[in-house]
Amino acid sequence: MSHAEQIAPLLKVKVSQVTAVIELLDHGNTIPFVARYRKEATGSLDEEQIRQISDHLTRLRNLDERRQTILNTIREQEKLTPELEAQIHAAATLTELEDLYQPYKPKRHTRASAARDKGLEPLANLILAQIQSDQTAVQIATPFLSDAVLTPDEALAGARDIVAEVVSDTAVVRHTLREKTMQYGTLVCQKIEDAKDERQVYELYYDFQSRFDRLKPYQVLAINRGEAEKVLRVTIDIPERDWILAVRTGFRPDRRSPLADQLQQAMDDATHRLLIPAIERDIRRAITETAETHAIHVFADNLRGLLSQPPLAGHTVLAIDPAYRTGCKTAVIDPTGKLLETATIYPHQPQNRRDDALKALARLVQRHHVSLIAIGNGTASRETEQLVADLTRQIHTVHYLMVNEAGASVYSASPLAKEELPDLDVSIRGAVSIGRRAQDPLAELVKIDPKSIGVGLYQHDVNQKQLSESLTGVVESVVNQVGVDVNTASPALLTYISGIGPKLAKSIVEYRNEHGRFATRDTLKEVRGLGSKAFEQSAGFLRIRDGDNPLDASAIHPESYGVAAELLARVGLKPDSTPAQREQALAALKPTTALAAELNTGLPTLQDIFAQLVRPGRDPREDLPLPLLRSDVLSLDDLQPGMRLNGTVRNVVDFGAFIDIGVKQDGLLHRSQIPRRAALNVGDVLEVAILSVDKQRNRIGLGWAG
Repeated sequence: MSHAEQIAPLLKVKVSQVTAVIELLDHGNTIPFVARYRKEATGSLDEEQIRQISDHLTRLRNLDERRQTILNTIREQEKLTPELEAQIHAAATLTELEDLYQPYKPKRHTRASAARDKGLEPLANLILAQIQSDQTAVQIATPFLSDAVLTPDEALAGARDIVAEVVSDTAVVRHTLREKTMQYGTLVCQKIEDAKDERQVYELYYDFQSRFDRLKPYQVLAINRGEAEKVLRVTIDIPERDWILAVRTGFRPDRRSPLADQLQQAMDDATHRLLIPAIERDIRRAITETAETHAIHVFADNLRGLLSQPPLAGHTVLAIDPAYRTGCKTAVIDPTGKLLETATIYPHQPQNRRDDALKALARLVQRHHVSLIAIGNGTASRETEQLVADLTRQIHTVHYLMVNEAGASVYSASPLAKEELPDLDVSIRGAVSIGRRAQDPLAELVKIDPKSIGVGLYQHDVNQKQLSESLTGVVESVVNQVGVDVNTASPALLTYISGIGPKLAKSIVEYRNEHGRFATRDTLKEVRGLGSKAFEQSAGFLRIRDGDNPLDASAIHPESYGVAAELLARVGLKPDSTPAQREQALAALKPTTALAAELNTGLPTLQDIFAQLVRPGRDPREDLPLPLLRSDVLSLDDLQPGMRLNGTVRNVVDFGAFIDIGVKQDGLLHRSQIPRRAALNVGDVLEVAILSVDKQRNRIGLGWAG
């Protein structure tokens, strides 16, 4: 069965669609390009489906590579039978493959290998065969005595070690026990005596047990961390009936054989010394991988929501990076992101120069006509918010916004920050980053390692390579969906454009600095290193505003310019016509299969061309609600059950969503309060109701009011 035939049923798509995606990816096309500009070939599969096909394909090819290695190794040992080869070819998972390979895998020195070296394998084979004989076990073992084996009991013990390893290595036994354990086994967790857990982070797991099929991903990761920090002791309880049944799927003592007791002893030894510990490791690894995959998916979804927040265009922003002792760093940024002025104020302890700070902020607001204040949400943020709220009561034309500052310090000390803001102190760079995040979250956040943005669950406990690949894919996806103005974009932003990467992004900016702005997309071909393939992959995602060719400002790919021009000509327009003129003229013309055929293009491409002619270069973020701007601040004392407030989703986790409602502590909207069909994303603005306020523990319970 081909890879496409294996993948198609998993995603409920046609084999032909998967085949087309595989061919396109194998020819060096990127996922965003295939999703946006090869819809006819893929049957309009979306980017997520194409990414899943890519992931499945990688897994299957890795499996094939491992399969071939195993076949070669066993063949070299001259132990590859036709039956075993067929089983290896039929194995659909890596676990199945490794189970089949287990008996042939080169092992370090074991009790079984020592017994084989003493010539006891023939005796072990007799035990496995459960031969019938008038002799006793001792008599059967006597011929195997040697200088290395001095007594029959020693011979039988060595033979049992070999049998135990054979039992443990048998694929059907391992598979059956693994399945039974996943169904009926229990993970048991207890606090280690004298272990320090001062904040009682792992209190829920001090005396905890759960069947594996009922464990939640966040529980698995929390338990793993507690175990790694030597707070928790974790064991697995496998019901006796399950391991007995598992072993007996492959081995059964024959009471008529004098070696029946030897086999039973070997089976018991195999189970407790070899098999159960191996299965426990397999199960822990499997549930951890599942939990990590889930956590990475949650992180990726949250990151997508954060990056997709709409920009606040047109604002002159006063950004504040709050702090106590070292003072709050401020930076004023014009609507294009240009730094206008910086200052440091000391409104909090130990200086407590609150009045001076208010006056300084007022001067900055009035001098630069600031319309928005952006406050980082770190240390001293709520005290700073109270200060800004007092300011907004004096100056009614300005509002404020709380900004997630995670990763700002990482950016501030980075080579990119030093290059962009060479004359600024590291702490001031953090304030600039906070302000620019408010203006355009995507353009600023791409400068930071996605793992440092802080919208995940247990992001430091998961597979870092898998996490990095997933988050990079999210950033790439959002950047290409939005598109990039090639004449203003930073190298960090250009890096994520389909077909470009860091080296080419730097070359584009260097060309721009040397030759001035790009007048057309075609000019991109003059950039050193940007060949025909890179141009094909990137051109549709790069925008040129007010250039020589109006179509360069749209998401229409240059390969379809002829179609767009002919379409406009049919309604008496030229490419330099306005979107309003196009919308009116094209209203009488519908994108149909017949029209697509006349224009020698596909219907999906024609539909996209229609949409882009009417709304060229449309930013999909414009369709989302704007961030919540505030002019006052609340405290826990202001909250009463039943109150309704607007809040911003800050983080989505397995058990609910944390909502910023304008007080120091985010409230928890538990999953039981979220309607089943509601899908929350980071940055969403919604109305919530106060259910409970626990002032001692700083906890706010929220209910759905939307």
